[in-house]
Amino acid sequence: MDSPFVFGVRVEGDAFTDRKEETKRLKMNFLYGVNTILISPRRMGKTSLVDKACALVKSDSVKIAKMDAFGCRSEADFVDSFATAVIRATSSKWEEWVENAKTFLSRFVPKVTFGQDPVNDFSISFEYNTGNNVPEDILRLPERIASQKGYRLVVCVDEFQQIGEFPDSLTFQKKLRSVWQLQSHVSYCLYGSKKHLMENMFQRQDYPFYRFGDLFYLGKISESDWIEYIRGRFEITGKEISEELARRICEVTERYSSYVQQLAWFVWLRCGNAATAEDVEFGIDRLLDACEPLFIQQTESLSAYQMNFLHLLADGIHSGFTRTSVLGSYRLGTAANITRIKKSLTEKDLITISGPMTYEISDPILSLWLKRRVWKK
Repeated sequence: MDSPFVFGVRVEGDAFTDRKEETKRLKMNFLYGVNTILISPRRMGKTSLVDKACALVKSDSVKIAKMDAFGCRSEADFVDSFATAVIRATSSKWEEWVENAKTFLSRFVPKVTFGQDPVNDFSISFEYNTGNNVPEDILRLPERIASQKGYRLVVCVDEFQQIGEFPDSLTFQKKLRSVWQLQSHVSYCLYGSKKHLMENMFQRQDYPFYRFGDLFYLGKISESDWIEYIRGRFEITGKEISEELARRICEVTERYSSYVQQLAWFVWLRCGNAATAEDVEFGIDRLLDACEPLFIQQTESLSAYQMNFLHLLADGIHSGFTRTSVLGSYRLGTAANITRIKKSLTEKDLITISGPMTYEISDPILSLWLKRRVWKK
């Protein structure tokens, strides 16, 4: 029996809820070769959305290459992962990927590493130094293959903001932009969860990827759609949950997709034929238990000033941080200290700008954990 709620993995099928407009927009971008930049916090469902759109457009005339840049620590790591993803996507069987490697990568003599399934589980790496042209040539690989074989190729790169951490990152970004913008058979979908880094890369005029494509933020699914979804998933398994309690799940999680699914799952596990308020409170405690190791890791090295700033945000103060009463009540030091605190917590992805001169804690469950388990409120 499949779980009625899915979290922590890609969501598909009946577990994928709403996102009709976003799916249509992404699908049309893929079909018509429009580069796409997708920004959203973690646990909002962007990877599931991209996978959904990819499944809708994938065909003999449109190929999809996917890579995750999260584990890449250098230009070389990225180029190796990029080549592997492209060869995999454009080769349907062993003989074809060998032929593609020989045809398009022959002069590089790539090193190939195999996993248990040699047809699908392999990786490619190259030996090069900054003085040769291997990176640029590999970055041209999708266009060479797609143009010769007569189809479109969409390259999807998850956690793209990771390249901002590479040594001499701006030089590498310029290299990517200069090659990719000339490709007519290939489009790119670049998405990431560190909002401030993604915004810097794509919205600053002095950065190479400024105006690279259609940039959009993935917002939250509406409360009404979530309530209908939660109640429907309970119903198909022979259980009930009231509209009021389904709304409570939405309020606690602030409609962060993965958290909605996870909390609803804990409530579903606990309840009998019909969910109660006690079941929801039990589920909230289990959700906090599940997240606690991560939250401890995220906060254990923070300074007293930084923790105090999180405290005021959790208390509902989102602006006016330099007022004398706020500085004194939350022991934040001087007004000049606020700028340093905000910068540090933003870089750690613990807070985010929610409006003009307004900040909030990035993760609603972290905020709840701090209030209930750290400050005992």
